[in-house]
Amino acid sequence: MSVLANAPAFSVRAALARGAGFFAVWVVLIGASPSDLAVGVLAAAGATRTSLRLLRPQPGRVRLTALLSLIPHFLWKSVVAGVDVARRALDPRRLRLRPGFVVCRVGFAPGPARNAFAAMTSLLPGTVPCADEDGALVYHCLDVGQPVLEELAEEERRLAQAREAPRDG
Repeated sequence: MSVLANAPAFSVRAALARGAGFFAVWVVLIGASPSDLAVGVLAAAGATRTSLRLLRPQPGRVRLTALLSLIPHFLWKSVVAGVDVARRALDPRRLRLRPGFVVCRVGFAPGPARNAFAAMTSLLPGTVPCADEDGALVYHCLDVGQPVLEELAEEERRLAQAREAPRDG
């Protein structure tokens, strides 16, 4: 009897999605010849099994269209952050700095979504997450006078829209 036979539906979906992803990476890296595909299926199965043991599936689903809409936003924030840092480095007199820390309470529980949020927000101009203390993320900011918490709340809202909440029942 299959291990997935008694698993919740979200676990089966996670296993299939991860397996397909690992297999796609195999095909991109190694190729699609018949002998390579057979080994690729075995490698993807092993990677999927290991992945499911190390990072258990969680209820909820990713909304693909909302996730894809984050890509242009993410790229834009990367450019803005790069320009901001370059301006500060090339003309520090023009932009006064008030470095410090801000504490941001986030709605994401520890795990993949919270880690994705921390990675995304590391691209906000002049901020970098530096600690996770007492259920809150701590950010080092170049200028604590900026609306950092408001920007973080907006990024959290965007990422939350890309995830469907788990359904009851």
